[in-house]
Amino acid sequence: MGDSGLLSLPKGRPGWLLASALALVAALGVAAAWRRRRAPRRLARVGTVSGLFVYPVKSCRGVAVERAEVTPLGLRCGEMRDRCWLVIKEDGHKVTAREEPRLVLISLACESGHLILSAPEMKDLHIPVELSPKNPVQNCRVFGFDIQGRDCGEEAAQWITAFLNSHPYRLVHFESNMAPRNAKDLMEPFQPSDKIAYPDCSPVMVLSEASVEELNSRLEKTVQIRNFRPNIVVTGCGPHEEDTWNEIVIGSAEMKGVMACPRCILTTVDPDTGIMDRKEPLDTLKSYRLCDPSEQHLYRSHPLFGWYFRIAKMGTLRVGDTVYKIIR
Repeated sequence: MGDSGLLSLPKGRPGWLLASALALVAALGVAAAWRRRRAPRRLARVGTVSGLFVYPVKSCRGVAVERAEVTPLGLRCGEMRDRCWLVIKEDGHKVTAREEPRLVLISLACESGHLILSAPEMKDLHIPVELSPKNPVQNCRVFGFDIQGRDCGEEAAQWITAFLNSHPYRLVHFESNMAPRNAKDLMEPFQPSDKIAYPDCSPVMVLSEASVEELNSRLEKTVQIRNFRPNIVVTGCGPHEEDTWNEIVIGSAEMKGVMACPRCILTTVDPDTGIMDRKEPLDTLKSYRLCDPSEQHLYRSHPLFGWYFRIAKMGTLRVGDTVYKIIR
């Protein structure tokens, strides 16, 4: 028989033998791939969670919690969801401590289905977490992108306006049925699946105590971890080691490192007085924490301090949990 370009079978060997051999080879390949996928991951202990913070109202004081759920939009503790309330101007544009530094003096709590706002010389404000559907939905503008928020009502607007005493402001709440913003629209290293409500660009920010301690060793007047508004504070590691954690496991949650946190003038607001210094610690950070020139398209002239993470697996974490780095 002439050369047909097909594999010739030895005489007396039926075709099913070749088919069986090919099937066996394929099965072995699948099994090997499965074993690679199922191979146990190596976990290296890199630190311990020493603090967890949820910031229900953007730019207001954080709430220290002992336990938090890691959700696709960031940390949650009970009815407090991270940065899901927002102060806005009457035209819908966001207001943060960059414009109104005294926002950092507003303390928050949650009790009996109400978010409670407290501030110096102000009577506590109680806002229902579940707002009436009669409250209008506001179209808001956050860092150049549109997002909705349900208006918290006239009493909340008057309270915020009276405390800040500068312009008429309103308070809105991001509800779970509303469309979140895309983190990738703000910072290219994120994935299209990474979503946020009112945070700057990331669902979670991690900072180590050692990084703050090193910064303070360079400052005449020390600053607090609260200046940097992290969600997860880690102890037991070296300065800026958090920059190197590509994948981490804390409790039952998993997160993937995305990029450094570029710092702005908000870090110069004293969390105890609400006064903006405009210089420190930002100037000192710029002296030793600027990015590599190859990354200036991403960070520009902002110093880097802390690390942004995306959510890989939802779960629960607690203060005292070990932080593991995944080694593949």
